[in-house]
Amino acid sequence: MTEPVPVIRKLEHALADDDFAWSLLLVGEDQTDKLVTLTSDLRGPFSTSGDGKQITSGFSYWGIGPTIAWANATNDPFYLVMKAGAESFVRHWRKIRPHVEKRGFHLVSLGVGTGVKDRTLLSDLRRHNPDLYYLPVDMSSEMLRIGIMEPIRAGFPRSQVLPVQLDFSIADNMDELGEMLARLVGDEPLLYTLTGNTLANFDNDEELLGTLTRVLRPQDRLLLEVASTTRLDQEAADAAADEYHQTRAFAEFVTSTLRYNTDLKISNDLVKFVGEVEDDDALLVKILWQNDTGEEVRMELPDHTEVVLPVGDTIRLYTTRKYSADRLKRLTEACKLTPVEAIQSQFRYTRRPNPFGLELLLLAPEASGEEAHTLADDIWST
Repeated sequence: MTEPVPVIRKLEHALADDDFAWSLLLVGEDQTDKLVTLTSDLRGPFSTSGDGKQITSGFSYWGIGPTIAWANATNDPFYLVMKAGAESFVRHWRKIRPHVEKRGFHLVSLGVGTGVKDRTLLSDLRRHNPDLYYLPVDMSSEMLRIGIMEPIRAGFPRSQVLPVQLDFSIADNMDELGEMLARLVGDEPLLYTLTGNTLANFDNDEELLGTLTRVLRPQDRLLLEVASTTRLDQEAADAAADEYHQTRAFAEFVTSTLRYNTDLKISNDLVKFVGEVEDDDALLVKILWQNDTGEEVRMELPDHTEVVLPVGDTIRLYTTRKYSADRLKRLTEACKLTPVEAIQSQFRYTRRPNPFGLELLLLAPEASGEEAHTLADDIWST
């Protein structure tokens, strides 16, 4: 008696010549649990500073409404930070590419975004490894659906794409993902990517980076992109907050999770962009909804219960940062990561000198035995 053919293998052949927009998705979490988490976070205590009720990173992109709002924001010509980031990524990647392109990496994209950067990476990596797997990971299945289409439209084989719905900020999830990927690729190396300044969106960025680092094997690498600053003062913090205040599409995006999961009436006049210096080595930007209406507001949650928002109460909608060289050095040393290469450039879209820019870092786990690149020595020097 012949062994039955696994359904996945049969499905691959069934979809090979079908021009319908099928996409295969590996679901790693119960979505009910995510809704419970979101509801709990919106029941937080009273706070005038955004440290009570909040929408944690990942939930900003969770669901079709926030996904569409994010896609609209990335295409807004007034969202200059996004435009500058897309342009600098290609330049930075060209300088880092020689370290990875000939080593046969598979690509694990943590936080797929629009897929534009993954398209660039896959195009270059595939020249030396035509059999590489593309494994985008995101908490939002809708974001995965949108993000994988960029590489596929550019010619990357659909049969080598496996999107994974998973919240990679949870340590147990990341451990399970690392074990599954190791079984999938064996000893072949994995290039994990965390681009678009995603690290900055988490309350505890060191904890997240440590969670990612613990799954890196000696042969694996992490490509990390962060926003940077050469100044650490309140004026620079205010300027960082103002970057996000310039585009209405971004405000629509950061409020979209509230719009689609509660009955709160959203006015952009109640959305605040607050910048501050964090730990003397980074600029922190909090984007808040604040009840400045002069009277208490009631908000219905996804479980149909209500919370009262007193005058002055806030809901933190989004968190981001700009990193100094000292902060990046502290984070990578704490997580036992070696900078193999680090490329930095300043934003060019203003006439006046600008302290802000972007850095792209190729990092190796300490166990790899890699020596830090001389350019990285210059950047990390204090």
